[in-house]
Amino acid sequence: MRSTHRRAGAALLCLAATAGLVSCGGSDSASGKTTLDYWLWDDKQLPAYKECADAFEKANPDISVKITQTAWNQYWQNLTTQLTSGDAPDVWTNQASYYPQFATNSQLLDLQPMIDRDKVDLSGYQAGLADVWVKDGKRYGLPKDWDSMALVYNTTQFEKQGVFAEQLADLEWNPDDGGTLEEAIAKATVDTKGRNGLDPDFDKKHVKTYGFLPEWADGATGQNGWGPLAASNGFTYLDKNPWGTHYNFDDPKLAETIAWFKRLIDKGYAPRFDKQSSVGNTELLSAGKGAMMIAGSWTISTFTDPKAQQKFAFAPLPAGPEGRKSSLNGLSDAIWAGTEHKEEAWKWVKYLGSEECQDKVGKRGIVLPAQKSGTEAALAAHKAAGRDIHVFTDVAADKSNTFLLPVTEHGTEINPLVQDAVQSVILGQTQPGPALKSVNEKVNGLFK
Repeated sequence: MRSTHRRAGAALLCLAATAGLVSCGGSDSASGKTTLDYWLWDDKQLPAYKECADAFEKANPDISVKITQTAWNQYWQNLTTQLTSGDAPDVWTNQASYYPQFATNSQLLDLQPMIDRDKVDLSGYQAGLADVWVKDGKRYGLPKDWDSMALVYNTTQFEKQGVFAEQLADLEWNPDDGGTLEEAIAKATVDTKGRNGLDPDFDKKHVKTYGFLPEWADGATGQNGWGPLAASNGFTYLDKNPWGTHYNFDDPKLAETIAWFKRLIDKGYAPRFDKQSSVGNTELLSAGKGAMMIAGSWTISTFTDPKAQQKFAFAPLPAGPEGRKSSLNGLSDAIWAGTEHKEEAWKWVKYLGSEECQDKVGKRGIVLPAQKSGTEAALAAHKAAGRDIHVFTDVAADKSNTFLLPVTEHGTEINPLVQDAVQSVILGQTQPGPALKSVNEKVNGLFK
């Protein structure tokens, strides 16, 4: 899931700032227009969707779109509050771990009848993205964008230690000794006296730059941390995905992976979780406090910004015992089942999912749109700017290299349970096997 997602920004004040939250959708009796309330969380994508809204309003002069952008955590709090009060936005950006609860509670409009009526062609989307939003024959969103994962690293820090791009492009990992990934991380870890992690005199208590920055606030997926490595070790989240009913967090392959991360911390190659700065990993990497982390394709613009303090590059995720694995995730645009403007909302969602809008988004080079043409537009924009992002698209081109993040009931309940269990291991409070077995029983108990 995109959390860290994660993408903060000042909210546009469609919401009331002090008293209760209010919905912005409705009809303007003076102009005769219908105003649609549209919510998203990504401030970096906001200009692209303003451009889409301008084009949509020009083609549909009887409809106006009012966009509200709020940061990730507040976004979901606000949305849950609005849905509970029965006064939600007409359309919002949805995410795979959140939408099952909305679908189960009949809060999402089934788009399939309108797709069939209007003969909307879904073949233009990247393979598999449209299927995520279907349950029991009902479709609860049109794909918006997609993401995969890669390593992002500080080129100067690694080059100083004699580790270059060609080596980082061919890393291997295993849970026993960490393979060439751990070796590279050790070399990039430097103490306050300039000694790297392979030096016998390396002082793990006084580290200036950590070789790796793990993410521990990633819910039950570990998307930006343990997830890709666990998958490359043979771990699978569920009996089936989407809509599985039995999780496998008690799999020894996951316990081995979490144990390796704990050893990485114990060796001083990664920061201790209980001493970790409140500053996010992206900021720590940008400040030179870390040398490498796992990052999603939605962060490309952050690490390729010409104004960045450091010089970064992307490398493929390491190949584990079961090969190279990256999560493949995506967002959708959904319609509130209670909207008073279903047809107008559908027109907007249909446009958001179209090549025309997604090509506009792609040209800005912020995310990889779900429409294939939009992805090509994004790649062209990055190439024109001299940015090499092929590792994100290469891994997604071979479906054997990708896995779908869990889409199940109880996602918002499962996330904190698993996150707490993993954090207890990283803090040294429990052992991986027992902690993950215990939480797996709790998780699967939710389905009984």
